[in-house]
Amino acid sequence: MKIKHAEFLISAVGSAQLPTDALPEIALAGRSNVGKSSLINTMIERKNLARTSSVPGKTQQMNYYRINNQLYFVDLPGYGFAKVSKSQREKWGRMIENYLLSREHLKLVLHIIDARHPPTADDQSMYEWLQHFGLPVIIVATKMDKLRKTHVTRHLKIIRQTLQLENEIPLIAFSSETGLGREELWNHILRFIQLEDQDSEVKR
Repeated sequence: MKIKHAEFLISAVGSAQLPTDALPEIALAGRSNVGKSSLINTMIERKNLARTSSVPGKTQQMNYYRINNQLYFVDLPGYGFAKVSKSQREKWGRMIENYLLSREHLKLVLHIIDARHPPTADDQSMYEWLQHFGLPVIIVATKMDKLRKTHVTRHLKIIRQTLQLENEIPLIAFSSETGLGREELWNHILRFIQLEDQDSEVKR
């Protein structure tokens, strides 16, 4: 996908702050420090639009990025970060849950997994939750450049087996360093949005 325009729009903490222009929204969910900001920068071909940090748990709001005035990436607060208070984790959890279950413009969830390690219990719980509520999801395995090429297939197999992924759920190998998976992920995103639009036309 050719990126003509990309901008950071808002850091939101509640529904009253969310955009009202009805563009499709693609949410990014994953553990803290899993590479969500780096993925966004790679997808939009910008170096620092989405701010990356070496400090896990830095993202505490829903960060909206508008792309080509066609869609939003929505970076959700990372889950599974133990060094924040229990009350703060619960607050983030409620915010994320409310958004995922009630946002009518949400079209797809990118569930981000660190390819270097087997999915954690939090990763498994998140995927099970998404499946339980029937939310459309793509699994993106980040930091593939950190793996030896001979280990890639094995690590992807571990992710698929640990999460018990259905065959129809895409699992995309991704690297923000090399750009691996960028075009494949865009193709999935755009194809899905197009299918959603066609369905809407039929329903009307």
